[in-house]
Amino acid sequence: MKKSIKKSTGRSRLAQKPTTLVKKSAAPAKIKIGAAAEPPATFISAKIDIGFGQHLYLRGEGPGLSWQHGLAMDCVGANLWTITIKNAADPVVFKLLVNDVTWSHGHDFITAPGQSITVVPTF
Repeated sequence: MKKSIKKSTGRSRLAQKPTTLVKKSAAPAKIKIGAAAEPPATFISAKIDIGFGQHLYLRGEGPGLSWQHGLAMDCVGANLWTITIKNAADPVVFKLLVNDVTWSHGHDFITAPGQSITVVPTF
Protein backbone atom coordinates (compact mmCIF):
# COMPACT_ATOMS: atom_id res chain seq x y z
CA MET A 1 0.00 0.00 0.00
CA LYS A 2 1.34 3.35 -1.03
CA LYS A 3 0.84 6.44 1.07
CA SER A 4 0.43 9.76 -0.61
CA ILE A 5 2.14 12.74 0.86
CA LYS A 6 0.87 16.23 0.18
CA LYS A 7 3.37 18.98 -0.12
CA SER A 8 2.90 21.88 2.17
CA THR A 9 2.76 25.34 0.65
CA GLY A 10 4.45 26.71 3.69
CA ARG A 11 1.33 28.55 4.79
CA SER A 12 -0.78 27.20 7.55
CA ARG A 13 -4.56 27.54 7.46
CA LEU A 14 -4.31 30.34 10.00
CA ALA A 15 -1.90 32.25 7.79
CA GLN A 16 -4.28 32.20 4.84
CA LYS A 17 -6.29 35.31 4.00
CA PRO A 18 -9.12 35.67 6.55
CA THR A 19 -12.69 35.63 5.31
CA THR A 20 -14.99 38.37 6.57
CA LEU A 21 -18.54 37.35 7.34
CA VAL A 22 -21.18 40.04 7.06
CA LYS A 23 -24.54 39.35 8.61
CA LYS A 24 -27.39 41.08 6.82
CA SER A 25 -30.16 42.44 8.99
CA ALA A 26 -33.55 43.90 8.24
CA ALA A 27 -33.83 47.64 7.81
CA PRO A 28 -34.93 49.39 10.99
CA ALA A 29 -38.62 50.22 11.22
CA LYS A 30 -39.47 53.77 10.27
CA ILE A 31 -40.95 55.67 13.16
CA LYS A 32 -42.97 58.78 12.53
CA ILE A 33 -42.13 61.32 15.18
CA GLY A 34 -45.06 63.35 16.39
CA ALA A 35 -47.64 61.27 14.47
CA ALA A 36 -50.53 59.82 16.46
CA ALA A 37 -51.08 56.09 16.25
CA GLU A 38 -54.08 55.00 14.18
CA PRO A 39 -56.94 53.85 16.41
CA PRO A 40 -57.83 50.16 16.18
CA ALA A 41 -60.71 49.14 13.91
CA THR A 42 -64.23 48.65 15.25
CA PHE A 43 -65.95 45.44 14.09
CA ILE A 44 -69.75 45.26 13.88
CA SER A 45 -71.60 42.00 13.18
CA ALA A 46 -75.30 41.33 12.87
CA LYS A 47 -76.90 37.90 13.24
CA ILE A 48 -80.07 37.90 11.15
CA ASP A 49 -81.52 36.16 8.11
CA ILE A 50 -83.19 38.87 6.04
CA GLY A 51 -83.95 36.65 3.06
CA PHE A 52 -82.42 36.00 -0.34
CA GLY A 53 -81.81 39.11 -2.44
CA GLN A 54 -82.00 41.50 0.54
CA HIS A 55 -79.08 43.55 1.82
CA LEU A 56 -78.25 44.94 5.26
CA TYR A 57 -77.02 48.52 5.72
CA LEU A 58 -75.58 50.51 8.62
CA ARG A 59 -76.30 54.18 9.40
CA GLY A 60 -75.10 56.22 12.32
CA GLU A 61 -72.38 58.36 13.85
CA GLY A 62 -68.74 57.48 13.29
CA PRO A 63 -66.08 57.63 10.57
CA GLY A 64 -67.77 57.20 7.17
CA LEU A 65 -71.26 56.92 8.70
CA SER A 66 -74.26 59.20 8.41
CA TRP A 67 -77.94 59.04 9.34
CA GLN A 68 -78.96 59.95 5.76
CA HIS A 69 -77.23 57.19 3.72
CA GLY A 70 -76.19 53.71 4.83
CA LEU A 71 -73.03 51.69 4.30
CA ALA A 72 -73.56 48.19 2.90
CA MET A 73 -72.54 45.38 5.21
CA ASP A 74 -70.83 42.20 3.94
CA CYS A 75 -72.79 38.95 4.02
CA VAL A 76 -70.34 36.33 5.32
CA GLY A 77 -72.83 33.57 6.10
CA ALA A 78 -76.48 32.55 5.86
CA ASN A 79 -77.34 34.78 8.82
CA LEU A 80 -74.18 36.82 9.50
CA TRP A 81 -73.36 40.30 8.26
CA THR A 82 -70.19 42.29 9.08
CA ILE A 83 -68.64 45.70 8.60
CA THR A 84 -65.39 47.31 9.80
CA ILE A 85 -65.27 50.95 10.88
CA LYS A 86 -61.74 52.36 10.86
CA ASN A 87 -60.33 55.38 12.71
CA ALA A 88 -63.13 55.73 15.28
CA ALA A 89 -61.96 57.91 18.14
CA ASP A 90 -65.40 58.22 19.79
CA PRO A 91 -68.12 55.62 20.42
CA VAL A 92 -69.86 54.41 17.24
CA VAL A 93 -73.64 54.86 17.35
CA PHE A 94 -75.57 52.94 14.69
CA LYS A 95 -78.79 51.42 13.46
CA LEU A 96 -79.36 48.68 10.86
CA LEU A 97 -81.62 48.87 7.80
CA VAL A 98 -82.84 46.30 5.30
CA ASN A 99 -82.08 47.55 1.76
CA ASP A 100 -81.23 50.96 3.30
CA VAL A 101 -84.99 51.58 3.66
CA THR A 102 -86.51 49.64 6.60
CA TRP A 103 -85.11 50.59 10.02
CA SER A 104 -84.52 48.03 12.77
CA HIS A 105 -86.76 48.31 15.86
CA GLY A 106 -85.57 49.56 19.22
CA HIS A 107 -82.87 51.88 20.42
CA ASP A 108 -79.63 52.75 18.63
CA PHE A 109 -76.69 50.41 19.15
CA ILE A 110 -73.50 51.85 20.68
CA THR A 111 -70.00 50.38 20.79
CA ALA A 112 -66.68 51.75 22.00
CA PRO A 113 -63.98 52.45 19.42
CA GLY A 114 -61.75 49.48 18.70
CA GLN A 115 -64.28 46.96 20.04
CA SER A 116 -66.16 44.09 18.39
CA ILE A 117 -69.91 43.85 18.80
CA THR A 118 -72.48 41.36 17.56
CA VAL A 119 -76.12 42.46 17.52
CA VAL A 120 -79.38 40.65 16.77
CA PRO A 121 -81.69 43.28 15.26
CA THR A 122 -85.45 42.91 14.79
CA PHE A 123 -87.49 44.36 11.94
